[in-house]
Amino acid sequence: MDYIKKSLIAGSWYPGNPRILERDILDYFKKVPDDPIGGEILGLVAPHAGYMYSGQVAAHAYKQITGKAYDVVFVIGPSHRSYFRGVSLFNQGGYETPLGIVNVHESVAAGLLEGSPRISFLPDVHLQEHSVEIQLPFLQVALGAFLFVPLIMGDQDEETCRMLADAIISSAGNQNILVVGSSDLSHYHNYEEAIKMDRRILDHLGRMDEKGLLRDLQRGVGEACGGGPAAVTVMVAKGLGADKAAVLTYANSGDVTGDRSGVVGYAASVFYRGE
Repeated sequence: MDYIKKSLIAGSWYPGNPRILERDILDYFKKVPDDPIGGEILGLVAPHAGYMYSGQVAAHAYKQITGKAYDVVFVIGPSHRSYFRGVSLFNQGGYETPLGIVNVHESVAAGLLEGSPRISFLPDVHLQEHSVEIQLPFLQVALGAFLFVPLIMGDQDEETCRMLADAIISSAGNQNILVVGSSDLSHYHNYEEAIKMDRRILDHLGRMDEKGLLRDLQRGVGEACGGGPAAVTVMVAKGLGADKAAVLTYANSGDVTGDRSGVVGYAASVFYRGE
């Protein structure tokens, strides 16, 4: 039987009313400058906080893909509540948001499961996790109907990142794909310290330097709640020919709430093949 993952966060992290949700996302898009990327976008990194905190930042990335078409979208998030080894893939059915059900690309998902013993289907991991779901309404508004593969990383070390990136590239074949890395940046440092730490991560994203990104995360001089998904996104994009990156915007929760004593960082980035 097909599994439909019901929304975990509609009505709290983002509006539960579909009309209000779509209106809010379109309003976020309107506030983003019209400055389209000149090239084929293969990957993006967007935050996974509640929309009141990070929705405007995420809109900078998603506006760049508005109206585009992809054969399959891979959405990769970190696990916040479940501890497990490897990667969990939701391989059938779909995820439900107030804007409708986003169906899983089941043949691509099956290929991923067959391709690596470190990728498995752990349903409870997905039922408790928000990092993939939070990206879907933006994708629904930007792309319309699309098929996707949801992936949640239990391990975010370099070996797991490389395994997953290689598996995605192999399973995609010649299809036109988009990879979405769901990641916030530093957590609960004061405003100035957060900016200092986040600049290191943004520099790595801007240079598509996944090794430097993972190295700084391991050393603790930078933070990203989703550093593994961000690194995989860079790896896949580069593997498919991306030769340019753009860090589109950065903000933190202090910019929204005014409380700068302990903030969470957010950024929007895209990785693309230049024209």
